[in-house]
Amino acid sequence: MSIDWAALGQVFGVTLVVTVGIVGLFTVGIAGTSRKAGQEGAAAAVAAPAAGARAGALAAFGLCAVAVAYGIYLIVAG
Repeated sequence: MSIDWAALGQVFGVTLVVTVGIVGLFTVGIAGTSRKAGQEGAAAAVAAPAAGARAGALAAFGLCAVAVAYGIYLIVAG
């Protein structure tokens, strides 16, 4: 039995990059939907995120869902 170390390293590298990318994308989505405190301090009203931030967050969550669906497709089809 022989192990192809180059192929194993390539799989490890791609997996690491894709995992960090998806987690980063999900983090952008969470940050885009979070509420922001006003400038006056803790007693100030909490403002809802802007429409652009919410749209970007939804796009980030959508890309995460597409990546998960593609992964499930690869598992089932393979």
